[in-house]
Amino acid sequence: MDRNEKGKSTQDNKAINGDQSELDPFEINFLPQFLEGRGPREPFVNSQGVVIGDHIYQSENSPLEQWSKETDPVVMAGDEWVHPFKDVGFHTAENRDIFEEGIPPQSGIFMHPDKDVAYPAYNSEVDGSAGDEAPAKAAVKTNKAGKD
Repeated sequence: MDRNEKGKSTQDNKAINGDQSELDPFEINFLPQFLEGRGPREPFVNSQGVVIGDHIYQSENSPLEQWSKETDPVVMAGDEWVHPFKDVGFHTAENRDIFEEGIPPQSGIFMHPDKDVAYPAYNSEVDGSAGDEAPAKAAVKTNKAGKD
């Protein structure tokens, strides 16, 4: 990659100056307020020794390549597995609204298009509760029931 006299890549300088014509296929046109402090544009190596941001999704160091019953899935959780500029998730409509248009996400509870997923937790006819329990208590009952 070309480097100029200040040590920044040509792509970094173009992004800062507004010319993002050479975006990586997984990048989007971030608004200026979302460019600063994101992290590296170049690929990086995470704590598991896996290169993130190079678009090579098979790495011999990856827990996915060494998966067993003893592998704790938490080793693949967290920001170290997501590139701050080059992630396919940036192409979702919600993320494009936030990062390209500055439109904040809509608040509210998750609603499945045709099912009330919380229905059993709050329905006195289904689980015998009063139906007006605090959500935390209902969630505990649901979780306990699911573990049996």
